[in-house]
Amino acid sequence: MDHSVLDIKKIRADFPILNRRVNGHPLVYLDNAATSQTPQQVIDTIVDYYSTYNANIHRGVHSLSQEATNRYEESRKIIQKHINAEKLHEIIFTSGTTHGINIIANGFSEILGAKDEIIVSAMEHHSNIVPWQMLCEKTGSTLRVLPMDVEGNLMLDDFEALLNTNTKLVLIDHISNALGTINPIKRIIDLAHTHGAAVLVDGAQSCPHIIPDMQDLDVDFYVISGHKMCGPTGIGVLYGKEKWLDQLPPYQGGGEMISEVTFEKTTYAELPHKFEAGTPNVCGAIAFGAAVDYMNSIGFDKISAYENQLLEYATNALDAIDGIRIYGRAAAKAAVISFNIEGIHPYDIGTILDKLGIAVRTGHHCAQPIMDFYNIPGTIRVSFAFYNTFEEIDRFIEGLKKAKSMLS
Repeated sequence: MDHSVLDIKKIRADFPILNRRVNGHPLVYLDNAATSQTPQQVIDTIVDYYSTYNANIHRGVHSLSQEATNRYEESRKIIQKHINAEKLHEIIFTSGTTHGINIIANGFSEILGAKDEIIVSAMEHHSNIVPWQMLCEKTGSTLRVLPMDVEGNLMLDDFEALLNTNTKLVLIDHISNALGTINPIKRIIDLAHTHGAAVLVDGAQSCPHIIPDMQDLDVDFYVISGHKMCGPTGIGVLYGKEKWLDQLPPYQGGGEMISEVTFEKTTYAELPHKFEAGTPNVCGAIAFGAAVDYMNSIGFDKISAYENQLLEYATNALDAIDGIRIYGRAAAKAAVISFNIEGIHPYDIGTILDKLGIAVRTGHHCAQPIMDFYNIPGTIRVSFAFYNTFEEIDRFIEGLKKAKSMLS
């Protein structure tokens, strides 16, 4: 296997946290689907903001405000170009994927009625389930579920059967956070559009690995979290087609999102400010732009190719261990593996691995319906990033065997 796709030694030098020790062992960080690590280039951007031009943005006449505004809006342009959005004002800064989903759910609560239906897939994160349940409770609309099979594939024949003239919204993750399945979202979007339904794609897990093209996908809404792609926490992006963002009401009222305010009536600002009430996470947005630039400097094609090698290597190593069951065997899969060891609770495995300096995620991964589907309480999940190494996987496998022998 050719491991020379990336200069891993050079890349790892960009991430200071990878040099630390945990419980006396060098850190092996395999929880990237929860939060990726942050390179020095992004950390420097954050420090530079607070050290040299920290100010509130828009409408400020002084130099610091103008500089902060320019950098904030430059990040909007970076992200617009990165995901190939047609218009700059279709990029809305949010606090993350959950915030973006709730903006759209709130907007559609003013549109939908009792006869309307929305479809959500069986493998969604809770953030792409709960807001729609709340919407249905408010509007009387019906929530329908697109099922999955045991391999972790969505059942598209069932999807076509679920679609009808009452379907107004389809909610789908691009990549499952619990299984790693890469869903055929372009096909799903096309099918939904033939019935007049809008589609929201949860891109939290996809954007760290691939570049989604908004115009090619023809998606109506796409949501992204910065902290999963080398950026800081508390920042994300909602992409929405202009026609929808114009139609939907604001999620929050306050400063920045207004045009005129009197005690008799308020008129709203144009996009994107209509959905960016209050003082935004200025530093977070600027740092998110820096993170996107950093990942593009490495190259997403190379990132994807290398992570696929990590996935194959780790899957083969796990399959060689007796008693292990991997959940999610879809042919199209990102660098995520969820598994259990027969007779051992995932939490106990995770605890022992932590003592060895190996960070994995255990539990239901905010995807409890998936765990119910497999009739399990949770899984052990390892998720890889482009700064992980094959040697780290070897350490993980060694640690896993040790934990298994201790707990069997």
